[in-house]
Amino acid sequence: MPPYLQIVQQVRQDVRLGLLKAGDKLPAVREVVTMIAINPNTVVKAYRELEKEGFIEKRTGIGTFVCKQPAGPSQDTQTALIEKLYNWIDEAKMVKLDEDSMEALFNKALHKKREERHEADNKE
Repeated sequence: MPPYLQIVQQVRQDVRLGLLKAGDKLPAVREVVTMIAINPNTVVKAYRELEKEGFIEKRTGIGTFVCKQPAGPSQDTQTALIEKLYNWIDEAKMVKLDEDSMEALFNKALHKKREERHEADNKE
């Protein structure tokens, strides 16, 4: 995955998980470049993509800010789902699955559900 998409994905995920909220200031391009030793154009491209999607907005002379919380379940619902995932992880560990195997199994299930949804949408 290209580095700019990794930044985009990380910001999206942090917003969805509530780690970043509307109004939070993102680090300046120079700060990101210093933190992760990446080309400034890569960060600019990532921020441009996030701005196009409506996740962030540039405020001239002030900085770049999160401006959108995606629609989705409440923080309480997310917490409950995470607790279920913790239980699943504990069960997976009990049957000796390592983290890579857990991730592969989870992604396989997610992919299958995505395909089922896609097939259902095509039938309508």
